Amino acid sequence: MQKSNTLKLFVLSFLALALFMTGSSIADETSESSLKEVEGKNVCMITDQLFVKDQIPVELEGKTYYGCCEMCEAKLKNNPESRLGIDPVSGGKVDKSQAVIGAAPDGSVYYFESEENLEKYNVSAKN
Repeated sequence: MQKSNTLKLFVLSFLALALFMTGSSIADETSESSLKEVEGKNVCMITDQLFVKDQIPVELEGKTYYGCCEMCEAKLKNNPESRLGIDPVSGGKVDKSQAVIGAAPDGSVYYFESEENLEKYNVSAKN
């Protein structure tokens, strides 16, 4: 009899947790679609990830790029293609040092040619 009650309690706890998780993921879905504009100094422009602290500045041709480690710093210096991103709205190439950068809640970043394109991205992501 005690085993049966323990099993019922376990099953009910599991169902309650599943309902809670489903509810929170639905709420998170709407906020995940929108990007927040961030400063380049907090972005590793090789891994395309947002960091809390400032990253390693890499000065090239009068522009400043950022990397999170020595390998990323070297890649920025030696591979010009690594300094370019693709604007998800226009599809055009954008210099990461000059881009408007939008970060998702998971820390991934996207590079935009303009603030207008970042806004367009956020509007289309909500629909």
